[in-house]
Amino acid sequence: MQGMIVKSIAGFYDVDTGDAVYTCKARGVFRNERVSPLTGDRVEITVGTEHDGTIVSILPRKNQLVRPPLANLDQLLIVVSTADPPPNYFVIDKIIAYAELAEIEPMLVISKTDLQDGTMLEQLYRQAGFSVFYTCAQKKMGLDDLRNAFAEKVSALAGNSGVGKSTLLNALFPELCLQTGETSKKLGRGRHTTRHVQLYRAGAGYIADTPGFSSFEEDAQQPVRRENLQFCFREFAPYLNSCKFTSCSHTKEKGCKIIEAVEQGKIAVSRFESYKRMYELASQTPDWVFDKKPH
Repeated sequence: MQGMIVKSIAGFYDVDTGDAVYTCKARGVFRNERVSPLTGDRVEITVGTEHDGTIVSILPRKNQLVRPPLANLDQLLIVVSTADPPPNYFVIDKIIAYAELAEIEPMLVISKTDLQDGTMLEQLYRQAGFSVFYTCAQKKMGLDDLRNAFAEKVSALAGNSGVGKSTLLNALFPELCLQTGETSKKLGRGRHTTRHVQLYRAGAGYIADTPGFSSFEEDAQQPVRRENLQFCFREFAPYLNSCKFTSCSHTKEKGCKIIEAVEQGKIAVSRFESYKRMYELASQTPDWVFDKKPH
């Protein structure tokens, strides 16, 4: 019988087969092979009793994240609040780059638009080629379009603590009844209210609520090699292979078409600054870090 892992806690895995959910343990062979089943994995199970069973194989993954430990995502919705906390453009762009590398479709969800206007933020990322949802959970604004985006997809929400991920999910799907936390005025961020990674059934799709920004620490994901970084900024695509020098790093060279596009306003300055910062970090990273594989 095949299904998908929708929850993982302390060596027990809830597997949704479509008809029922079974609580399973994994065969010891996975431990010997240093492979851990992940939430989102497609698996084969044998059923012992009515509601429990054993995972006997993990089907090939199309992608995976290290932290949070998720597999087979279709899309990553990055929730960014207009205020409390304000948007951090570099971290947004870093998460987008990781998603692009893993072939997960990144989307932007602007929240708390009742506190501050987010039109400029919306325009910036639409210009870069991303789907952007302009929302306000309190006023129930923009929720229908966002709800439709989850249909038939396995999605994850990412974003800093306090941006309102759980509040947004509760507004979209009230049956989830997720715990929420107020933003800490002292720390400037919200308390972590999500204790584990779990896929929630929502309509015809699945949603993972992930715990805060620690999910995307710089050293958590598989890093991007500097030569591949240009492909993680989709608005660069029309200008690649057109630079004066074939080995152009797109950071400072004369005759660089990317730099020309930035000067002409075709590529946002903030996105270009994020690229240069990530390129510098990748240049300082030893090769063995890029070669290590997640289990």
